[in-house]
Amino acid sequence: MILVVGSTGLLGSEICRQLTQKKLPVRALVRATSDEAKVAQLKSLGCELAEGDLKDPDSLAKACEGVETVISTASSTFSRQEGDSIQTVDLEGQLNLVDAARKAGAAQFIFISFPDAGEYSNPLNEAKRAVEKRLQDSGMNYVSLQANYFMEIWMSPGLGFDFPNRAARLLGDGNGKSSPISFVDVAKLAVASIGHPAAENRIIPVGGPDLLSMREAVQLFEKISGDSFAVDLVPQAALEQQKAAAGNPLEDSFAGLMLVFAKGLPMDTAAFAYELGVSMTSVEDYAHQVLGK
Repeated sequence: MILVVGSTGLLGSEICRQLTQKKLPVRALVRATSDEAKVAQLKSLGCELAEGDLKDPDSLAKACEGVETVISTASSTFSRQEGDSIQTVDLEGQLNLVDAARKAGAAQFIFISFPDAGEYSNPLNEAKRAVEKRLQDSGMNYVSLQANYFMEIWMSPGLGFDFPNRAARLLGDGNGKSSPISFVDVAKLAVASIGHPAAENRIIPVGGPDLLSMREAVQLFEKISGDSFAVDLVPQAALEQQKAAAGNPLEDSFAGLMLVFAKGLPMDTAAFAYELGVSMTSVEDYAHQVLGK
C-alpha cells in the first residue's frame, strides 16, 4: 500500500492519478474539511481514503498502518485551513508523519522538497531541511526530491507571467538562470522512485531539461505566440526589502523563494531522470501547451 499525503493538492492528486493508472494500491490522506470535489476525484481514481491531519499524530499512525511507501507533498504554502502554518504543517506535521511511518514499519519515504535557499534562508526552507534530517536518521529508505520551480506556477499569470495578456513581471534583472520543472514530471519521478535503487537514501535536486532565464523564457513565448510581451521588473532591492519587512513566516518564505528565483537555480538532473526512465517536459513544450500553438 502507498500512502499519499497532500493528495488533494496539485502535485499530490497527480501522483495519485499516476499511481492508480499503474494499478498500484493507493491510500490518500484527506481531511474532514477537504474540498468535496477533490475527494470525489480521488474516489473516482480508485484511491482508498484515510481521514487524518498532519497536526494529529494519532490519525497519522492509523493512516500508516500496513503502508510500504509514504509519499508526502503536503505544505501550508498554497492551501491553508484553520491552524495550518509552516510551523504546524511543514515542520511539525511532516516530522509527525516521518515518525508515524517509521513506527508503522514503512519501508520507504518519498519527500517532495526544494533545494537549500542559501543566503535567503527562511522558515519554509528550515522546515524542509529539518524533515530531511529526520528522514536521514529514521532508518527508513528515503529519497528527498528537491524540485526546482514548477513552470505551471512560476510561469503563470498568478505569479506575474501573464502570457494570456502578453505581459510578464520578472524578478530582479530577469537574467538569473534556472531549470524549471513541470509538476507532472515531479510526480513521474516520485512514482518511479518507488523501490528504485537509484532513489535509495538520497537527497536529489530535480529540475527540467532547460537552463534559461526568465528573459529567455519571455523570448520563447514571444516566438511561439508571434506577439511581443510587455516586460516589467521587480528590482532585487525591492525583493530584499520585502523579505526584511515580512510580518510572518509565510511572507518571509515567499520573499526568500522569489529572491532565489531571481538569482537563478540551475540544475543538471538528466542522469537521474534517465535512470528512472522519465522523459522531461521542456519550457517550449509548456509554452506550446498553454498558448494553444
